[in-house]
Amino acid sequence: MSTRLGTVQYIADQVGLGPRVAYRRMFGEFALYLDGVVIAFVCDDQLFLKPTEQAARVLGTPKRAPPYPGAKDYFLVTDELDDPELLRELVLLTARALPGQTKNPA
Repeated sequence: MSTRLGTVQYIADQVGLGPRVAYRRMFGEFALYLDGVVIAFVCDDQLFLKPTEQAARVLGTPKRAPPYPGAKDYFLVTDELDDPELLRELVLLTARALPGQTKNPA
């Protein structure tokens, strides 16, 4: 099953960071970018956030699953999709924690 464009557009809108959030189709699924860096995948209409200690602290006990066969586990973000402030926080924390990223993306 591939991801519907409407799903990834909804997620990007919920993050609420305007043009800083972008997405690109990849083999029927999508990569989600913040400031040009991949922070998540949207596969089978689900959000898979790159795992970081910072996001794990906010999520408590995050659900983990691979976004596609053969991939390592990512954080499967579900209920948080309907909470724009929490979703934005998770995206920003993840971006800050990734190698080569600035420490304070606003």
